[in-house]
Amino acid sequence: MAGHGGGSGEARSGGGRGVVISDNWPGYSLDLFTYPQHYYGDLEYVLIPHGIIVDRTERLAKDIMQDIGDNDIVVLCVLKGGYKFCADLVEHIKNLSRNSERFISMKVDFVRVKSYHNDQSMQDMQIMGGDDLSKLTGKNVLIVEDIVGTGRTMKVLLNNIEKCKPKMIKVASLLVKRTSRPDGYRPDYYGFEIPDLFVVGYALDYNEHFRDLNCYIFFSTYVLSMIMAKQNIESEAVTSSPEDL
Repeated sequence: MAGHGGGSGEARSGGGRGVVISDNWPGYSLDLFTYPQHYYGDLEYVLIPHGIIVDRTERLAKDIMQDIGDNDIVVLCVLKGGYKFCADLVEHIKNLSRNSERFISMKVDFVRVKSYHNDQSMQDMQIMGGDDLSKLTGKNVLIVEDIVGTGRTMKVLLNNIEKCKPKMIKVASLLVKRTSRPDGYRPDYYGFEIPDLFVVGYALDYNEHFRDLNCYIFFSTYVLSMIMAKQNIESEAVTSSPEDL
C-alpha cells in the first residue's frame, strides 16, 4: 500500500485516524488468497486483506474505548453492509472493556438507509427499520457504517437522529472513499481511506452478491458491465414467449 499521492510503497495513517490507500496502489494478486470458486473471473485484485481489516478494527475499538469509555452506548448498525464490521467492532470493544477499568455498556440496534440501486446512486433515500429513534433522546449513540462515499447518506441519517436530541453522536466507518463529489463529511473513526473504486467483500455487495468474501476486493467496471449484460440477457430469456425464441 502507498500513501495518498506518494510513491513510497507503504501505507500511512491519514491524520491519525485512517490508513490511506493511494490511487496507484496495485493491490494483491488474487492468486495469493483463497476465495469462493463461483467468483472466479468476476474479481480483479485484493485491495485490503482480511488480517489487515481485523487489525484496524481492533485499533478502532481501542480508540473508541479511549474516547467514550465509561459511557452507556447505543450502537446503531447500518445494514446491510455494516453488519460484519459492526459485529467485529462490538466484540473488540467488549474484549477491551472486560480487561479495563473503564466499562462500556452497549445496546445494539439496526437501521437501513437505502441509497444505492445497482451501481448508481439513487436520488432519494429511505431510512427503514431500527427501534423508535425517539428513544435515542439523551443517549450516547455510535453509528457503525461500512463505507462513506460522498457523505450524503450519512448526513441524512445524522439529521434524522439529531432531531431526537441524543446526548452524543459518533460515527465509525471501516472505509472512506475519495470521490469527485465529496460532501465535506468525515466520520469520527475510520479504518481506511480508499480510491474511488467499486469494492466488494466483508459484507459489501453488488446486488446481494460477494457479501461472503472476508476481504475487500476490487470489482472492475468492465466486469460489472459484463455481469449486468448477462443478467439482462437472462431476464429477456425468462420473459420471452415461445414465439419470440
